[in-house]
Amino acid sequence: MVINTDKYKQNEILRFMREATNLSQNEFAKSINKSKDWVRKNEYGLTNYYFKDLIEIAKKHGFEIRIIKK
Repeated sequence: MVINTDKYKQNEILRFMREATNLSQNEFAKSINKSKDWVRKNEYGLTNYYFKDLIEIAKKHGFEIRIIKK
C-alpha cells in the first residue's frame, strides 16, 4: 500500500492503514498496544501521533514507509 503523504492529513493516513488491515478500531488498537480511544482520537484528528508510532504500526502490519524529498 502506498499513501502519498503530502496529499493527506496525518489522521487520514492512520485511518487508511487501519482500514487496510480490515480491523476495527478496537482490534487495531490491541494489535499496536494502544487504547481504542487513542486510535479514535487520532483518526478524528483530535490528537496527533508521533512518527515513532507510525513506524511501529508499519512494522507490525507490514507497511513500507518511504521518505521522499519534495
